[in-house]
Amino acid sequence: MKRYVAGKIFFTLSLLFLIAGPAHTQAAAPVIEIHAKRFAFTPNEITIVEGQTATIKLISDDTAHSLVIPDLQVNVEVSKRHPAQFSITPTKTGDFAGRCGHFCGAGHGNMTFTVHVKGG
Repeated sequence: MKRYVAGKIFFTLSLLFLIAGPAHTQAAAPVIEIHAKRFAFTPNEITIVEGQTATIKLISDDTAHSLVIPDLQVNVEVSKRHPAQFSITPTKTGDFAGRCGHFCGAGHGNMTFTVHVKGG
């Protein structure tokens, strides 16, 4: 009797596995936190992988800023107490220059950023 029950349980579990298929886990996109503060981004450069999605969380530590990276079609505004989050999936490799696109004072022109995209 025990053999019969064990066999039935094995058969049922096997059938469930075949119907459901193997479990596919998908890794969540990494979240990269970037702080904007007069007159710098911290960190001021990041490395991501071509074809893989990365999530960027932009946080202002003082006033309104924005992150503009023209070649990656990024233009995101942020203000103190209102972080912004966006995802990016680069389709080409290289180094891409970014900057603050919201005038934030005398050192605004020095507020630069670089994204390094390496091959996947």
